[in-house]
Order: sequence, then structure tokens, then C-alpha cells
Amino acid sequence: MVANLIDEDPERAYAYSRVALRLASRVAAVREAAGFAAYATQKYAEALAEFRAARRMTGTVELWPVMADCERGLGRPERALQMAGEPEVQKLDKAGQVEMRLVAAGARRDMGQLEAAIVTLQSPELASNAVQPWTARLRYAYADALLAAGREGEAREWFAKALEADKDGATDASDRLAEIDGVEFVDVMDDLDGSLENQDLDDHEGGAPVSERGAEPGGTGDAGTQADAEGKAEGRPEGKAEDTSAE
Repeated sequence: MVANLIDEDPERAYAYSRVALRLASRVAAVREAAGFAAYATQKYAEALAEFRAARRMTGTVELWPVMADCERGLGRPERALQMAGEPEVQKLDKAGQVEMRLVAAGARRDMGQLEAAIVTLQSPELASNAVQPWTARLRYAYADALLAAGREGEAREWFAKALEADKDGATDASDRLAEIDGVEFVDVMDDLDGSLENQDLDDHEGGAPVSERGAEPGGTGDAGTQADAEGKAEGRPEGKAEDTSAE
């Protein structure tokens, strides 16, 4: 239940995790799930305690990167960096090592060491053309660091690369590209709803209720305006900016 809710409703997932802890606090999987629920709701002290408990029970190092990130959340980036240099990191699989690199780079940024953060992210995994589960997030973090350093051209290149690898929409790389390119997106449905509301208001001000002229609920009661509204619904809003962002 906690795993199913954690993305959609973190607070509810956290509430379920507290119940599970009361019932099965000696089960490692329960402690780990409780840790992720607390982490998702930014309760980093609780999350760290649960991750430590789960690690003691299982002996696994898989939780090492998220434990280090909890240290960041608690305002201790120096401790996170220390963890990034400890032997446990060498026992992580490739995905875990990339995650640890991301945490370490974040800690550098927390400390105001932007150039060091950029260097931390530079790695064979970043340079590889192969797309792995971590590729989009790694490229995105690198692009974000470059942009923060004022290197906009390079940042745009890496946001585009992040977007290429982001098949599941895990990042907002497309939005970041649009911001750099100065592209403004227009919500066609919002425009349509506003047009219909304005037409209804005009009809009422004209004296006769819309219902008396045979309009359907939510309609305009005017053939010309309805056609215009349908044109907008087909993607032809006035003043819509052309999206020139790179895919």
C-alpha cells in the first residue's frame, strides 16, 4: 500500500507506514518502506532512522545514497560528502554509484561549490551514449549545474540530451529547454473555456437566457462563435507561440 501511494499521495503513504511500523517494526521491508514514505514527505530525520534500521537488519548497502541525501536534507552536506567517499560506495551496483554521484554533486552545490559539483557529475556514465535508467537524471543534473554556472549554451545541449533519454517523463527537461529558448506554452483548453464563459456572459447581458435560445449546457448558443471555439479546440488559438525547442 505504501509503495502504491508514495508517488500519488505521499502524506497518505506516510500515514500507512506508521500503522505498518506499529504492527511489524521488526520486518526490514517495513522499516525501509517507512523510510521512503518519510523521505517523500521531507521528514529526513525519521527517514534516516528507518533506513539505518533496515540496513542493520539486512546488511545491505543499497540504501547508502538515500541515507546520504537525508543528511543533505538535514542541512549536513559535509556528512553526505563524507559518505560519498566511504568504502560502502564501492559495494554499490552501477545505478547506486550514479545515485551517489548525484547526491555528492548536490552536496557540493549546497556548500556553494558549483564548479566542483559540475566536475563531480563528469563521468563515463555521463559521457556514454547508451541510455540507462539513470541517464536522464544524470544529464539533467549536469545541465542544471551548467545553467546555474551561467553556461547557458552547454546547459541547453545537455537539457536536450536529457530529454532524449527521458522516455518516462521523469524530468522537466522539455520545460527547461523552452525557458532557455523563450518559448511560452498556451493551454488551448483554458482559452476555449474562457471564450465560452465570455460568450455566455455576453448572451445573458443581451437579455435572453442561453437556455431560451436552444443552447446546450456549456455551449454558446451562437453558430459563428461555436465554430470559432471549435477551431480553438483543434489547436488554432490566437497568439500561440511556436515551439522551437529541440526534442
